[in-house]
Amino acid sequence: MFAYMKQKPGFYKQVLFLAAPIVLQNLITSALGMADTFMVGMLGEAPMAAVTLANIPLFTVQMFIFGVQSGSSVLTSQYWGKQEMDSINRVLGVALWVALLVSSVCAAILLICPVEFLSLFGNDPYVVELAAQYGRIAGMSYVCSAFTMMYVAAYRSMERPQLGMYILALSMTVNTFLNWVFIFGKLGAPALGVRGAALATLIARILEVVIVVTHMIRSRFFRVHLHLLLRPGLDMTRRFLRYGGLVVLNETTWGLGSSVFPTIMGHMAGSTEILAAYTVAGNVDKIVMVVSFGLAATASIIIGREVGAGRTQNVRSIGKALTTLALLCGLVMGGLLFLFAHFAAPAWVFPLFKMSDRAVSIAVMMMTVQACVRPLRDYNTVSVVGVLRGGGDVKAATLIDTLPQWLVAIPAAILLGSVLKMDILWVYLAMTLENIVKFAFGVPRVSSDRWIRDLTRA
Repeated sequence: MFAYMKQKPGFYKQVLFLAAPIVLQNLITSALGMADTFMVGMLGEAPMAAVTLANIPLFTVQMFIFGVQSGSSVLTSQYWGKQEMDSINRVLGVALWVALLVSSVCAAILLICPVEFLSLFGNDPYVVELAAQYGRIAGMSYVCSAFTMMYVAAYRSMERPQLGMYILALSMTVNTFLNWVFIFGKLGAPALGVRGAALATLIARILEVVIVVTHMIRSRFFRVHLHLLLRPGLDMTRRFLRYGGLVVLNETTWGLGSSVFPTIMGHMAGSTEILAAYTVAGNVDKIVMVVSFGLAATASIIIGREVGAGRTQNVRSIGKALTTLALLCGLVMGGLLFLFAHFAAPAWVFPLFKMSDRAVSIAVMMMTVQACVRPLRDYNTVSVVGVLRGGGDVKAATLIDTLPQWLVAIPAAILLGSVLKMDILWVYLAMTLENIVKFAFGVPRVSSDRWIRDLTRA
C-alpha cells in the first residue's frame, strides 16, 4: 500500500538537504515575527490590533509577491532541469517587473491615504489611526521585499536554498534589534511605538536589497545579465503570464480571501480583543507551518527539475511520498501545538502580552482548532504549492486552493459572524472548512498522472 514511500537511495537525504535551510529560514522569520508581536503587544491590545489591521492589505500584497515568487519558481525549476540559464534570467526579469509594480502601487496608497483605506477593515477610529501610522512606513518595505524574494526564489529553484536562509536570518535579527530601539526609545532614539516597528522593518528590508545587489555582482554560480532582466522578451512574458500568472492569481485570491477573515473579526463585538488574540495565534501558526512550507518548496524544486529534465517515470510516486510525509509531519506538529496551547502558552507566553482574560481564551481556542486541522493543512500545502505546481498542473492547483475558500469558508464565516452575530468560536471553525474540501479534491489529483506537465515546451 505504501510501496511508493520507498524511493531511490539518497532521496530522503536530498529532501532533508533542500528542506532544512528553507525550514530554518522560515522558522527564524516566524520566531522573530513573534518577537515583533511581543514587543508591540507590550504597548497594549490597541497597538497590537492596529498592526494586525494594517497587515490586512499588506498581507494581500505579500501573497501577491509570494504568488509571483511561486509562479517564477515553477518555470525556473523546469528550466534548471534543462540548464537554460538565459531563460532563468528572463523569468527573473518578468517576476521583478510584476512584483515591483504592484508593491509600489500599494505603498503609494498607504502613503497618500492610509486612514481612508484602512477604515475599510476596522471600525475603531483609534486603532485605525495607529494602523495608518504603521502602514505609511511599512508599505514601502514591501517594495524592497519584492526585490529580495524574487532573487532568493530563483536560487532556491536552482537547489541553492541556503542564500535565502542567510539573508533573511540577518535581516530579521536586525529588524528585531531595531524594534527594541525604535519602539521603546533605546540607545538615545525616540520612542516611536508602532511607527518604530514599521521603521525597523523598512531599514531591515533595505539591508536585504543591499546584500542581494552585492551578491548579484559577485556571484559566479548564476550570472545575472542586466539586459535580460530589463528586457525579458515578449515570449517569456507571455509564458509567465500563462502559467505563472495562474499562480499569482491563486496566491492573490487566497490572500484576499484570508484578509476577509480579520475584516469580519474587525467588525465584531469585542473586535480589539479578538484581533489581539488572532495576532498571537497567527504568529504561533506561522511557526508551526514552517515544516510544511519547507516540504512544499522542496517538492516543487525536485518535481520541477525532474519534469524539466524529462525524467517523469517516477514523478508520480515522488509526489505521493512527499504528500504522505507532509500528512505525518502534520500529525506530529498538531499534537505539539495542542500541548503548547493548553500548557506552555498559558504559563509562559500569554503573561508576556498585555491581553485580557477573554483575549487569552480566544487565543487558546484558535490554536486548538489549528492543531486539529494541522494534518490536513500540511497535506494541502505540499500537494498544491509543491507537487501540483512543480509538476506544471497550475490550473488544478489554483482551483483546489481558492474555490473551497471562496465558495465554502468565506460565505460560512460571513453568515455566522456578520449576519447571525455568533460567537468567534463558530466563525473560526467556519474558516477552517476549506481544509477539508481541499483535502477531498487534492488526494485523487495527486494520485493520478494528470498533473505532470512540462511547461517549458508548451
